[in-house]
Amino acid sequence: MKKIILAFTVLFGLISNAQEFQGMAVYESKTSTSDFMKGMSQNREITPEMQKMMQERMRKMFEKTFVLNFDKTSSIYKEEEKLDAPGQGRGRMMMSMMGGGGTHFKNVKEQNYTVDKEVFGKEFLIKDTLPKYEWKLENETRKIGNYTCFKATAVVKIDESDFRNYRFKGKKDDEDKKEINKDSTKTSTNFMEQWEMPKEKIITAWYSPEIPVNQGPENYWGLPGLILEVNDGKTTILCSKIVLNPKDKVEIKAPKKGKEVSQKEFDETVKKKMEEMREMWRNNRGGGRGGFGGH
Repeated sequence: MKKIILAFTVLFGLISNAQEFQGMAVYESKTSTSDFMKGMSQNREITPEMQKMMQERMRKMFEKTFVLNFDKTSSIYKEEEKLDAPGQGRGRMMMSMMGGGGTHFKNVKEQNYTVDKEVFGKEFLIKDTLPKYEWKLENETRKIGNYTCFKATAVVKIDESDFRNYRFKGKKDDEDKKEINKDSTKTSTNFMEQWEMPKEKIITAWYSPEIPVNQGPENYWGLPGLILEVNDGKTTILCSKIVLNPKDKVEIKAPKKGKEVSQKEFDETVKKKMEEMREMWRNNRGGGRGGFGGH
């Protein structure tokens, strides 16, 4: 009888530990600014010294640290809070425009997510179903820290509300190039018109089955192990620290603040705002003459 009671006690303890399982992963995110700098180089009013200074500021702005707290079914992903350095206010405002900040919650069991974002001074609460990645599992492996990771790739649709996905496409055509040669004070096209949003991109992820949770940073999930690195060709998110079953537990719950919208509604709102900005840019530049303008 005592053996039976002991067996049930051990079993109950194992179940309780499984239910209470929690982990914490720290990720370093870096985004290439080369496209942005190419766009800036088209403006004849920006000197090489100014370009260098802007590049350094952009680099710092796009180097961020995030913390992922997760259990077997849910997770919250949030930027590590830091005090703003002098002169970083504008950078914070730009990151807000680009959808930065806030809390990213996802439930892989129910396959939904909730994100609170402040964009253009307005707070939104995005609720939607998780994207379904068609992961291709590769045989290639590598070590990230002490964990053996496997490679997986997927082609995904571009998130049009994430300004990091914009690509610099440059000049319109040869005629525009000829005009620059005639008058070096002009750029070939309206500055805003020189950017485009691709339709899709290739994601490369590295996951570790040694941490058997269906989780990852941002909206990434769906692999048989925690995703420790993600690269989309422009942004790299790399795990730098993992703590399993930390002493201090974190409450993993969805944010609730902001105007509730679907991802599609949010994307349409951002696109509409961008079109308004394009129109304002055209009007302020007098039909595209001078400054960043062109035709």
